[in-house]
Amino acid sequence: MTTTLWHDIGTIDDIPVRGARCVATPQGRIGVFRTADDRVYAIDDHCPHRGGPLSAGIVHGASVTCPLHNWVFSLETGKAQGADEGAVRTIPVRLVGRRISLGLEHALMAAE
Repeated sequence: MTTTLWHDIGTIDDIPVRGARCVATPQGRIGVFRTADDRVYAIDDHCPHRGGPLSAGIVHGASVTCPLHNWVFSLETGKAQGADEGAVRTIPVRLVGRRISLGLEHALMAAE
């Protein structure tokens, strides 16, 4: 059984407009992205094609382009766009005021 716990990671001002930052978590590296209109998304920070760091990619609209081989991923769905196939995990994001929280799953121990 799992539950989602919210983890504060800072403010939207910590992420450049049309940019990203990488956050290390127990579930791996997560790229947190800010669009030109201040929407915030989070996805796994590795391209399934060659493992490129998506947080180092170019943010355009609600997509990011991998810096290694130009694969484009939707920040909303995590799915590769165009002719490319694959997907990355999306992570729930909560923006309260200017504070950003990520919703990370945690395993619950069953009572014995």
